[in-house]
Amino acid sequence: MTKDKINIKLTELMVEKKISKSDLCLLTNISLSTINNYCNNTVKLLDVHVLCKLCDVLGCKITDLLEYTVTS
Repeated sequence: MTKDKINIKLTELMVEKKISKSDLCLLTNISLSTINNYCNNTVKLLDVHVLCKLCDVLGCKITDLLEYTVTS
């Protein structure tokens, strides 16, 4: 049986872009708790609007932010 997983690489992108969680909150108008959930990969449902805001502010593509993996 395979196990599919979507890994959210927000923390890595924030380090690469040298942006803090608080700055990201201000620039995206996304709450700190939501940013933390994305950073910790604890999001239950991905929000397209949140993903678009993150990509816009971080200057990245959705494929830079999300990684789909399959393990057997």
